[in-house]
Formats: sequence, structure tokens, C-alpha cells
Amino acid sequence: MEYLIRFTQSHEFFRLPEIQALALVEGIDLKVIFYSDESPFCVVQLPSEDAARALMKRSVLAQTIHEHWGTADTYDELHAIVRRDTAHLWPQYVKPSFKINIDAYQGSRSSKQKLSLINSFSYLPFEGPILLSNPDQEFTIFEQWEFNSVPLNLPDPLKLHFGRLVAHSVRELIKTFDLKKRDYISTTSMDSELALVTANIALAAPGKIFYDPFVGTGSFPIACAQFGALGLGSDIDGRSVRGEGGKKSLRGNFQQYGLESLLGDVFVCDLTNSPVRKARILDGIVCDPPYGVREGLKVLGCRDPEKDAWIVEKGKRTYKDPAFIAPKKPYSFMAMLDDILNFAADTLVDNGRISFWMPTANDEEQEIPVPTHPCLDIVVVCTQVFNKWSRRLITYQRLPDAQVDVSALVRKSQEEKVNGSTADDLNPFRRVYFRGFKAEKASTIDTPI
Repeated sequence: MEYLIRFTQSHEFFRLPEIQALALVEGIDLKVIFYSDESPFCVVQLPSEDAARALMKRSVLAQTIHEHWGTADTYDELHAIVRRDTAHLWPQYVKPSFKINIDAYQGSRSSKQKLSLINSFSYLPFEGPILLSNPDQEFTIFEQWEFNSVPLNLPDPLKLHFGRLVAHSVRELIKTFDLKKRDYISTTSMDSELALVTANIALAAPGKIFYDPFVGTGSFPIACAQFGALGLGSDIDGRSVRGEGGKKSLRGNFQQYGLESLLGDVFVCDLTNSPVRKARILDGIVCDPPYGVREGLKVLGCRDPEKDAWIVEKGKRTYKDPAFIAPKKPYSFMAMLDDILNFAADTLVDNGRISFWMPTANDEEQEIPVPTHPCLDIVVVCTQVFNKWSRRLITYQRLPDAQVDVSALVRKSQEEKVNGSTADDLNPFRRVYFRGFKAEKASTIDTPI
């Protein structure tokens, strides 16, 4: 059976990957018949109405799903399709109460026009009462108009759809987890909508273990826990995890939403000095690594262990002190990306997913390439575009060992590390950010004639 998904017209590059991921989570055979990033309407084929409801019970970027009764370019064509293809469905809707809505995307209809369009479906043999509030059945005429159709006074929409409402999505979760209502946040807390979408694309689900190595105030583990996964996390800065204690802490955030039973644990470490053993035990990794713009990236350690030996010795004596702050050294942005993928390769179960955010310049000449790893297959890259830069949500899937290219794995281990001593040396995104994303000036050294 065909169904029409009415998406929200935001985060267009994330919508289809979310629905496809939810189909995997629910074990649903989904076939996309029509989809465009420029339209909020998507037609899919699903095995049953129960499958359609299952997708909506977790979707954040969809609004509703409808039994698809027809798609056409004109109303005459739409009526002909509805008469031809759906007459066998009509008897079950003769007696129930009903109403018909009009959803004019990028367009507008007067009340008189709406009534006329609704009455054009009077051939449907519905005898039940018309209820504007809580009817038994709800039908919708969807119109897709050209951009600026209202000021241009365009006469007709580009495309028409008609369908019966099956289920609403869970977009209300965005308000439930809104950062403005959360007791403890920081400047880097991921907004609730994108945290929930990330958890969906990463396939968070009951019985799974998910980990965030840059946990901060816990936005991602909270989103994963909402969908039933056990959340774990770590951060190089224990102060961001502990907060002020009580409600003003990461644990307090889990308590606020009644999810504390799904908080595994959080601990202080950095990714290059992790106590997590190299075992394939994680079902998913979700994170938003630091971009190193406001301050350079750091990892635990000393710039020069021989010169700063006294710092190392002091740390050995005082590391159990609650006020102890470990020394840190500059860290390469590109090395961080490699370390994230290496960690995922070492710890994800077969077909487990890692979804992480990565910034890049919009200029192709300054764009940072999507990192790769022989053990990981890129599933999807979703992009959130800003003015001169974007951030990508990159999702990988852990390949079974039998599918890994061993020669590529050897070459990966032999790659040279990025050299440098300053934050700008070690972070290409930081360099272009502070140049205003302008092209780097060419050398002015004179060459002999």
C-alpha cells in the first residue's frame, strides 16, 4: 500500500535518512516512490498501516503519514484517480464522522475557495457527521505551490495529493526536550531536534548501548535514552559533566526527563586516553566533537614530557585530589577525526553505527573532505548549511571483519600524523574560519626572470 509522508520543511537533507533508519529499527520493508528535498511530500510503499504508525511513533522530522489516495497535476486528474483507484476503500468510511482539510504548501486559499475544493469531493459516499474536532476519519487535500505563489498571484498549484490520515509523528518531543526548559545546559549543548534526529539515524533502540565521547551536558545520551537505549558518556572536562550538582548536572538532566534508569555512567577522559577497552561491545556512538574555534583543541598530556617531567610527577601524586586539573597539550583536528573513526572501528559491533557532526567550509576549495576508514562504510552524509560554512552529520556503519579490506587497513596505519604546534597549524577549519572563509593569499615571493 502507498502512503504519503508530510514532512516538516526544515532540515531537508535529514528527513529521508531518518525515515529510512526508522524502517531499519522497526524491521519494515520501505520503498521510496517519490521524494524531493524541495517538497515536504514523500510517497512511500509500506506493507501495512501498522508499519506506517510504527515509523511515526519515533519520527521527529515528519509531521503526519496518510494513506495515499492519489497524486496529480490538476484537480480533474486527481478526481479521476481517486474514483478509479480507491472506490474499493469507500464502504468502510460511509458511516464514521469525518472532515476534509486543505494543506496549501507555499500557497494560500480563501475560505470560499477551500469550501469549493472540499465540495468537489462530494462524490465520495460519506454519510457520517462532519466534525471539525476529533472526527473518526480525517482526509487532506495537499497542494504544492511554486515559491512566492502568493505575491505572484499564481492561479494553480504545481502538484496535488489526497490522502487519509493514519498517524501523527512525535514532533512534540522537540518541545519536551527544548534546551530552554532544561535545567542544565552549556553553550555547546546540541538542540533537542537535531539530537533526537541523530539518535534516530544512529539506530538507537531498546537493548542497545550508546556512547558519547564528548558528552558535555548529555544531549545525545538523553536523546538515545528517550528511544530506549542505554546511554554512556565521557568528557575531557569533568566540570561540564558534574555542573553544580543536583539538578544542575548531567545526571540531573536525566532525572528531569525520568530517564535516569537508562543512564549507564559518565566518566572523565579524552578519546586518546580512554579507559574503554578495545572490544566490540557498543551498538552506537553519537557525538558532536569540539571544533576548536573558540580555543584550540586539547588532549591530556604535556607538550614536552622530558622538559615538563615535573608536571608528570606532580600529577602522579595529586591526580586523586578533587581539585586536580590534568595538563593538556594541543591536538590536531584531523587527528581527532581519525581517532574517532579508529575508536569506532575498535568498539562497534557488526553493523553498529557512529553518527558524528563535523564542520566544513562551503567553498569547495576550502572544504574539509569526509574522513574514511577501511572498517567503516559511509551510510549517509546530512548537511546543515549556514552562511559561509556548514556542519555535516556523518553516519558510518561498522563492517564485519570479513568485509574489511586488509590492505587498506595496513595503509591506514602507516599514514603520517599531522604536524604542528599552534591551534591554527593543527586545525584547517579554524584557519579558514578566522580568515572569514576567504581564500588563502598566494605567496608574494619574487621568482627570478
